[in-house]
Parts: sequence; structure tokens; C-alpha cells
Amino acid sequence: MLQNNTKRSWKRVTILLTLVLALTFVAACGNKNASDDTVVATYEGGQVTQAQFDKELANMLFFYPDYAQLIEMDDFRQYFIKQQIAYLYLAEKAPDKSKQEGAKRADEQIAGIKKQVGDDQFKKMLEAQKLTEDDVKTYMNRILTVVADYNAKVTDEQVKAQFGKDKTDFTTASVRHVLIGFKDKNQKDRKKEDALKLAKDVQDRLKKGEDFAKLAKELSDDTGSAENGGLYKDVAVSKWVKEFKEAALTLPLNQISDPVETEYGYHVMKVENRTDKTFDKLTQVEKDTLRTKAATELMNTFMEKDLEKIIKKIDLPKTEKKEEEKPADKKETDKPATPKEEPKTETGK
Repeated sequence: MLQNNTKRSWKRVTILLTLVLALTFVAACGNKNASDDTVVATYEGGQVTQAQFDKELANMLFFYPDYAQLIEMDDFRQYFIKQQIAYLYLAEKAPDKSKQEGAKRADEQIAGIKKQVGDDQFKKMLEAQKLTEDDVKTYMNRILTVVADYNAKVTDEQVKAQFGKDKTDFTTASVRHVLIGFKDKNQKDRKKEDALKLAKDVQDRLKKGEDFAKLAKELSDDTGSAENGGLYKDVAVSKWVKEFKEAALTLPLNQISDPVETEYGYHVMKVENRTDKTFDKLTQVEKDTLRTKAATELMNTFMEKDLEKIIKKIDLPKTEKKEEEKPADKKETDKPATPKEEPKTETGK
């Protein structure tokens, strides 16, 4: 329940390829007024046709079906074609070693998807977007080639510098808490003021010496920890939502906290231990994570400062807009319009 749910910015959609799969997909929406071979963008060393752009959108929707509405937004389409240009340009210039690594990782990802959803479902996913397996593999190959290339550009010193920025993310803590949620155990809404009142009551009881684990089992709305006496043991604080993470990093050890508000409700917390990690104690996976993050920043710098220099022209058609339908057989009169009833809200019933 307490995992960090930070929303992705659509401006970083495929910089790091996160495979978000779903069982239902919507068809990609291209502009039907443009010929497939119409050139919609030119850049240093290449061009993008309408068909290539539409296929890029279809590939994106293969992994991110929830972005279906975004592709109808002209601002998003303008950004997305720039992103497509960036990856085409950078993948072409990547060294052979990065291209080989990208191809290898693309094959691994495809195999992983098939294993997860099964061959039949994988075929349905392709058909939903009118794609072939080679289409998806080519798309992934290009992106993962650029990721491999930028990871290779990051020096060990840059990895250490990134650790300096993100050091607290590697801190682990054992935290015991009672959550009084904005929804109770039966998923019934609870007013904010009622949740706070209950949380303060829990705080008072704990300060008077009642057993934390017993109260957590009895009262906590966090199903992920209640049966364990409210304890999350030796967890990287980066996995928690912002407010809970900050409290885990700053609360004095073994003291009962004031109620800490998160999107889930109010938490009464006790940090039982906290361990900072030094760079030399990082695992290889953690170092690779830092390298990838540093590479992402390098990629963002290219997107923000250098990409415009290689783009010669973008001539992407606007998306079609439906005119608002006007009611038939209604004529304007001098009679004042009848005021409409305001919709009722939860607080205005």
C-alpha cells in the first residue's frame, strides 16, 4: 500500500522502457487525411513518413495502452515525433557494441513478454495494434540501443556523483506504523477529520504504553503490514510514498510520531532502526540503477538542448476535430434561458 506511486511524465515515456502490459488495447489513431508515404518530418540524415509515425504510435500503445487519449493531443504528437527523431538519429550513430546490446535486450524483452502472457495473448496484442513481432522488436531494439549507448557514456565518477544526489534512496529502515485510512477496512470512505481524530487517539494510547504490534493488528487499515504488527522491516525508504519516506528518514528512533498524512490516510509511526549505505556497499544492481539514472539525465539534456539543432522541419497534420453538434429544431428566442440545476456533490447533498 505504501509504495511510491509517483506519476510518469509523458515527456519521458520511452527514455527508459518500462513494460506496462494490459490484456486489452485500442487501435492506434493516425491522421486519415495524410498519405502513408507523406513525409511529416525531416532531420539531419533522415526523414519520417506518416506511416512510420503511425507505427511508432502503435508501438507506444502496445506498451502503454492507457495513453490512447494522449495521441489525439497535438502537443503530445509534436513532442512524440521529436522523440521518434531523437531515437532514430541516436540509434543510427550508436557504436556497433551498443547496437548488439540493444538487439540482445530486445530479444530478451520479447521472450519475457511471451512467457508472461502466453503466445496466444501475445498474438492478440499484436493484432490489436496491427503490428508484427518484427515491428515491436525493431522499436525496442532502437530504444534499447540508445539506452545501452548512453549507459556506456556514463563514467564511474558520474555514477558516484549520482549516488551523492540520491544517497537517501538507499537508506533502509524498519518502521512500525498504524494507518488510519481515508477508507476503512471495508473500503468505506472516512472523513479526513475523523481519520485524524482516530490517529491522535492511537498516538495517545501508544504514548501511554500500549503494545504497538497489538494495536496495529487491531486498528491499522494497511493490509500490507497489519498482520505483522504494523512492521515494515529493513525496507529501502525509496519504495515508500514521499511523506512516509521523509518521516522514516527524519523521525528520532523509537519515538511515537505525530500523525503523518499521506494519500492513504494518517500514519502513527515508530522508526525502530535506520541504516545508511555507503557507495562501496552498493550491489551491482544498485550501481546499474544509478548508471541508468545518470544516463537518463544525459539523454534529457540532449532532448532539451541539442535535438532542435538536428530537426529541419516538422509538418505533422493536425488531428481531426469534430464540430459540436447543435440541437436540431431549436431556435433562438427572446425568452431567458431556464437556469439549469447545479449538479450535486458529495458535500452538497
